[in-house]
Amino acid sequence: MKNEYVDFISDEHLLTCVANLHKSYLKAKNNITKKNFYTNKVDTIKLTFDSKFNTIDEESLIQAEILRQIDKSINNSIGTFHEQILGGIEGFEVGNLSGFDIKASNDTLFADIKNKHNTMNSSSAEALFQKLARYADDYKKAKCYWVQVLAKNSFNENWKGEINGKEYSHSRVYKISGDQFYALLSGQNNALFQLYKNLPIAIKDYLNSIEQDESIKTNSALDEIKSETKDTKRSILDQITFENYSYYLGFDKL
Repeated sequence: MKNEYVDFISDEHLLTCVANLHKSYLKAKNNITKKNFYTNKVDTIKLTFDSKFNTIDEESLIQAEILRQIDKSINNSIGTFHEQILGGIEGFEVGNLSGFDIKASNDTLFADIKNKHNTMNSSSAEALFQKLARYADDYKKAKCYWVQVLAKNSFNENWKGEINGKEYSHSRVYKISGDQFYALLSGQNNALFQLYKNLPIAIKDYLNSIEQDESIKTNSALDEIKSETKDTKRSILDQITFENYSYYLGFDKL
């Protein structure tokens, strides 16, 4: 029977990957309590500029900052989503913290997947090249890939050149764009396009198949901060600044 969504993995596997990502979204949203919001010190000077220069009220500003933190968490989960999707293609599997993200079951391919092309500095790039080169040396028939899901171009090429002032090259170490990697593993040139076009349908079907849990409280940070301003009479931004920097000289006067 023909698959409903894409041709290269089963409908069941795709829906499982969607479900896993949905759990990550719920966890990220449920994690933004005031305590977690303050884990990395809030830059209230920048927020002051944002508020005044972009004409944003403080409540909307803080809500946007909370969403930014959620988005940062979710970006990591998107990379995992691609790993799980690709690991469902016949003949391939997910690394599961083994040092690689995807491998061929017969050890002829190893890959490290980055969601965006610009997520690594030069030191990270050097470490990644060295890791892929070690796999290529250990597995003589293996091709090893740095996968950039969201790349600036479509490519599949030998990775060589200067990194951190040193010249690197290996005959079986490559860098490859997301569309080309999906095509390589699936044998279908439009595999990533298939996923893009059918994701809205799969997500809708998944959401329709589950009961929405109304007990999950999301983004409680802003409500907690607003509740405190009723007693302190501070503005939202002053309350955040006081709770983050009251030990700074003069800030205890807020």
